[in-house]
Amino acid sequence: MDAERLVAIGRRALAECRTALDVVAEAWQTQALAQAIGSRLAVNGPQELRGEARGLSEAGGRAGMLADPAVLRSGGPRAARLTEVADPRRSLDALGTLLGEVGIALVGVACATDEEGLYWQCIEAIDAADESSDRVRAMLHRLFLCERDRERRRDRDLDHYRERGREGGGAGGRGLAARRPDAAEPTASPP
Repeated sequence: MDAERLVAIGRRALAECRTALDVVAEAWQTQALAQAIGSRLAVNGPQELRGEARGLSEAGGRAGMLADPAVLRSGGPRAARLTEVADPRRSLDALGTLLGEVGIALVGVACATDEEGLYWQCIEAIDAADESSDRVRAMLHRLFLCERDRERRRDRDLDHYRERGREGGGAGGRGLAARRPDAAEPTASPP
């Protein structure tokens, strides 16, 4: 299943949470998904993202070790269904949105609970979501910079090509756009 679809499922599940433990469970589901997306991009993603993707995978993995297995419910981590990250930019953008929503939901639970154990679970999950969010933002920024550099190189190459055309134009400014004679055509003027 594609990363964007799994993120959409996670957002829907978070919106449908009715108890504090459901919110915490969805927070850990999101961390497992962040780890899976990071792992996938570290191996198969764009070269410029692979270092940051490893960092996202490690952040998600560290957070997952803190999770109470009972909190993940009987279905196990949803992230196990991840098969591809078809569009890294869109997937990371969606994951960043989900991590932000998870953080807000966790703050709400932490502020509303009187149970110390649940409070500290929320604090740990908030820290994990923040770290993963930082990694996602860094990856999106890296993608932006790489795309901007590619566009600049393309524009520079195009400008260079145009400039060469103007310089080689001679009379009439035809330059590189001038038609080259076909080898089969006579080139001398008739007598």
